[in-house]
Amino acid sequence: MTDDPRPDGGYATGYARPTDERRWPRLRRVGTVARTEYRLAIRSRWAIALVGLFGLFGAMLATFSGSAVGPEGMERVVASLTSLAVYLVPLAALAFGYDAVVGRETDGWLEVVFSLPISRAQVVVGSYLGRAVVLAGATVIGFGATGGLLVREFGTAYWGAFLAFLGGAVAVGLVFLAVAFLVSAVAREKTHALGLALLAWLWFVLVADLLALGVVAAFELPEFVLTAFVLANPATSFRVLVLGELGTTSGGGFAAAFAATSLSSGLLVAALFAWAIGSLAIASVLVSRRRL
Repeated sequence: MTDDPRPDGGYATGYARPTDERRWPRLRRVGTVARTEYRLAIRSRWAIALVGLFGLFGAMLATFSGSAVGPEGMERVVASLTSLAVYLVPLAALAFGYDAVVGRETDGWLEVVFSLPISRAQVVVGSYLGRAVVLAGATVIGFGATGGLLVREFGTAYWGAFLAFLGGAVAVGLVFLAVAFLVSAVAREKTHALGLALLAWLWFVLVADLLALGVVAAFELPEFVLTAFVLANPATSFRVLVLGELGTTSGGGFAAAFAATSLSSGLLVAALFAWAIGSLAIASVLVSRRRL
């Protein structure tokens, strides 16, 4: 029996699954949505704003973070950059993506796109990829400029740790961008989405960290529980990843207590990717069931 696509790009119950030859057109449709979203983000000056934000704060921190010279100075600056990025990058990512679904619905853009032969999940994935390219590029350029200043000032002794910081900053930004898409898929109004995004930032960056630190200080917990605490919070996973590469407990807080644990970099990176993929998958399901 031949395929009979529904208006939303899916396939009616009882019809044959699409053949392998249809996979490439699907990828092209996702790519088309991603390019459109990328161009819209560039035109709205989001890329410039993000590069300026990360570059400005990174340069200020590198300039005023102390007078130590040599490798120890760069170690201190990278640890300080990590403490800065764990607050700044998630907030920027949530602000960049909180209107991805509900904002487009308000503008009428989603209704037009959903009338085309493309599934809603493909629209969500394409929109995410377009914005992810902008966010990742802004993170690399903004903080990368700071890295150039650090190399000129302190040399390349801790260059590997800085690259770990830069990669971790990109990863945690993509995680919170996916969380922003999830928030946008849940909310029905942009103001509600903004409020949920701020609550998500407060929970992951501030509240969860403090609660976990209090539990760790009050009780002697087995290592698997401590590992679960770290992996359950992408912001903490990011800090532990970078501090572990530095081999330091500077930076304070809950993450510092786990910088010397047996958590591997691969496990922390996998946890960040799982957070991003899981959040985006749930957002896709919610958008597929959303009534316009």
